[in-house]
Amino acid sequence: MQISVEIENETGRTARDNAPQGGAPSLWTLLIVFTKLGVTSIGNGVNGMLHAELVVARRWLSEDEFLSGLAVSQAMPGVNIANLALWLGYQQRGIAGALVALAAVVVPPAVIIVLIGGSLLRLSANPVIGALLAGLATAAAGLSLSVGYRAARHAYRDWFSGVLFIAALAGGVFHFSAIALVGVLAPVGIGIGFLRAWREGR
Repeated sequence: MQISVEIENETGRTARDNAPQGGAPSLWTLLIVFTKLGVTSIGNGVNGMLHAELVVARRWLSEDEFLSGLAVSQAMPGVNIANLALWLGYQQRGIAGALVALAAVVVPPAVIIVLIGGSLLRLSANPVIGALLAGLATAAAGLSLSVGYRAARHAYRDWFSGVLFIAALAGGVFHFSAIALVGVLAPVGIGIGFLRAWREGR
């Protein structure tokens, strides 16, 4: 007799609830969703907003798929949000979806920065505006931590994973080169993955 166990996540949904639902969204829907995320996201908190929108609310991706894409986008050169938008858009609608998602998260914020960036910089000297910007930065940090927690919980499977996590964390704290960290830890992680698969296949 097979017994399945479902574990609820922080939102109260189970792993089965967070599985992808329905067909792929249209290009127009991708444009609207990613444009909204692009103009309302706060700094690095965009990863948390993407997770909430695409995994929890719309269920376009599973938790594993989102976190895998996040890991790949952060390991590749370039801006994280652009890499992640490309990957997420491609998962939904192929090359056309990737281009639409990328344009949606890059073009509208760029236009806003060009139009009001100078004024906002001058207004930041105002104590009220300065406090507002500081609050937004704090919110972005909280959203980033929430995604980091999910990623760590998802990735931690054994003590090998724990060693990699501690090594990467130490590298970040002591400002080691990101390229060097990826160059050293990525092969180790791949080797651990092959070793784990070999042990499970025995």
